[in-house]
Amino acid sequence: METQPLSETGHPGSLAYKASLGRLVEKAVRLLCFFAALVSVLTTAGILFVLLNDAFRFLREVAGPDKFFLGIVWQPNAMEPQFGVLPLVTGTLMITLGSLVISVPLGLFSAVYLSEYAPLKVKQILKPALELLAGVPTVVYGYFALVTVTPVLRSLGWNVDFQNAASGAIVVGVMTLPLISSLCEDALAAVPRGLREAAYGLGSTKFEVTMKIVVPAALSGIVASFILAISRAIGET
Repeated sequence: METQPLSETGHPGSLAYKASLGRLVEKAVRLLCFFAALVSVLTTAGILFVLLNDAFRFLREVAGPDKFFLGIVWQPNAMEPQFGVLPLVTGTLMITLGSLVISVPLGLFSAVYLSEYAPLKVKQILKPALELLAGVPTVVYGYFALVTVTPVLRSLGWNVDFQNAASGAIVVGVMTLPLISSLCEDALAAVPRGLREAAYGLGSTKFEVTMKIVVPAALSGIVASFILAISRAIGET
């Protein structure tokens, strides 16, 4: 009676056993990743369900859609409460757009400098300093806008109230600046070195390589940083 060699059986040291164990591990990892993704989807769906359920009940029982979306007075604690959300939406959009005017060009140009022009010692100082701005609490930025930015605007001749959109836009722009700068710098640094060297070999200048090769190659990461900055600006406003 012929017997199978030990190396071809289910012995722990055989190739067949190792291949079977590898397939089981791969299936387990695949299932784990699937359940992790499923938890994220179900959590998001649950949050949307709760918010939309309460929102529809509010619009049905408290304020109609026309008064809520088109109303210009927000006084929920008045004797006759009014829930016009239009001033809140327009104010949020004003501050968000104003902050992007500040943070987008400054963040992109600082990322280009850190990635392409800055010496290593300068980069080691500037990048952590920029990222430290992301750790400042939001309430500190708000306090800074009230007690510092607004008086500065008044000293420059701006006729602004104590609470104004200009100081809010400036502070939110500073708040989102490290997000754009850090993410854009990472996207620019991820561009293959070969693209730069090929452009230099064709006689391109440093500026031409940066603006015509590196920035377009990293455009997807740059746009992603802008989208994240917009999301944070809306949320913080």
